[in-house]
Amino acid sequence: MEQKKVKILIVDDEQVHRYMLYSMLTEWGWLCQEADDGETAVEAVRQGPFDVILLDVCMEPMDGLEALRKIHAINPSIPVVMMTAYSSIDSAVEAIKLGAHDYLTKPIDFERLRQTLEVAMGHRQQPDKTELSEKPFGEDGRIIGSSIPMQTLWEMIVQVAPTEATVLISGDSGTGKELVASALHYKSHRRKGPFIKVNCAALSETLLESELFGHEKGAFTGADRRREGCFVQAQEGTLFLDEIGETTPAMQAKLLRVLQEHELQRVGGQEVITVDVRIVTATNRNLEAEVRAGNFREDLYYRLNVVALDMPSLCDRDGDIPLLADFFLRNFAKRNKRNVEGITPECMDIFNRYPWPGNVRELENAIERGVILMRGDYLDLDSLPMAVQNWAGMNPKKEEEPPSTLREAERVLILKTLEETNGNRSEAARRLQITRKTLLNKLKKYGV
Repeated sequence: MEQKKVKILIVDDEQVHRYMLYSMLTEWGWLCQEADDGETAVEAVRQGPFDVILLDVCMEPMDGLEALRKIHAINPSIPVVMMTAYSSIDSAVEAIKLGAHDYLTKPIDFERLRQTLEVAMGHRQQPDKTELSEKPFGEDGRIIGSSIPMQTLWEMIVQVAPTEATVLISGDSGTGKELVASALHYKSHRRKGPFIKVNCAALSETLLESELFGHEKGAFTGADRRREGCFVQAQEGTLFLDEIGETTPAMQAKLLRVLQEHELQRVGGQEVITVDVRIVTATNRNLEAEVRAGNFREDLYYRLNVVALDMPSLCDRDGDIPLLADFFLRNFAKRNKRNVEGITPECMDIFNRYPWPGNVRELENAIERGVILMRGDYLDLDSLPMAVQNWAGMNPKKEEEPPSTLREAERVLILKTLEETNGNRSEAARRLQITRKTLLNKLKKYGV
C-alpha cells in the first residue's frame, strides 16, 4: 500500500518566497498548500489536516506569533516551524516558548530547511513518545518539584486522576496548569484515549462554538464540509478547556448542557451526538468572584469545580527552581545541539532570588534564551534576558555577617526560621525541633 504523502502548509505574505518554497518542497516529493496571511492559515488548519506548517513571523494584520497561538488552540500537535527575515533571537525564543517546533532565518538555507522539516515530521509521527519527555515530568510522570506545595498537589493528582470527576485548575499565568491537566489524563484509565486542548481565550465565541461542537456543511460562510468538534475528537479521552473564565454567558450555557446531558449538536445540525469525555478546565481568574459579580454561571461553576486544584506560583515553590532549571537546561541544550556543562553559581543564585512574575514559563524562556546565546560551557548571567540582568544589578546579594556568639547564632536562627514560616510559631518550633513553649521562652529571653 502506498504511504500517505506529507502535507505542508506554507504561510508567508511574500509571494516570491512562497513560490520558492512551494517549488522546492514539491520537488522533494511533498504536498503543499499556500496561505498569504495569518487568518487564511488559521482557517486552512480548521479545514484540513497538515503534517507540518512553515509560518512567517512578520505578517500583517495578524503576525506569525498570533497565528501560532490560534493554530495551537485548534491543533497543538502540528509542528510549526517559524521563519523570519530578521536575525531576531527574541522573536525566535518567543515563538518556541509558544510551542513552535523550530525556527529558520531568511534567506532560508535549503539543507537546514529539509533537515528541520524531517525532524518535525518525526515529531508529528510519534506524539506519544514526546508527550511527556519534553515537559517538566520526572521519570515516573511526576511533575518536577519537591516543595511542600508540589508534593501536596501531586498527592491530589494521584488521588483524583483515576476518577471521572471534573477538575478545575486555578493558578497564575505561566505556572503550568496544562501540565496538571496532562498528568490527570495520563494517570487515568483514559490515558489511551485522546487528550485534546482548547484555549478558550484564543477564539471568538462563534469560532469557539464551532471548535468545540463542530459544524455541518453550510452552517456558515466558509463551512464547505462537515467538521467534528473537540468534544467528539476527545471521545473516551480528556478535553482540557484552558482559560474557561474567558467564555461568554451564552457559551457557558452550552457547555453546561453538555456537562448535564452528555449530548450535543453540531452548529447548524439536528443530530444529537452522545459524548463520553472527561472535562478538565483551568483559569487564572478567581471564578468565585466572577460568579458573585455575575460574570460566570454559578451552576456551571459547581459542575466544573467538583475537585479544585491550585497550582502554586513559582515563588511559593521553595527549592524547586534548581530542579526546573536543570531540566530546562538539559532539554534545550539537547534540542539546540549545544554542549552545556551546567549553570554558574552566580546565575543559580539569581534564579533563586528573582521573583519570576511570569512563573515557570518565564524561567523556561530565560533558560532557552540563555542556551541559545551562551558563549561558554556554563549558563551565566550575561546570557539571561535584560529584565533579569537589570533586576540582578539592582538587587545584589547581601553578605551575611557571621554571629559573634553562640547566643547570637541561636537568635539569628530563630528569627530566620520565623521569617521562613511567615511568623508561624508552631511551624517554626517544628523546624527547630523544639517545643512551642521552649520557642516562646527563647523569644522572651531574646526580647523578640
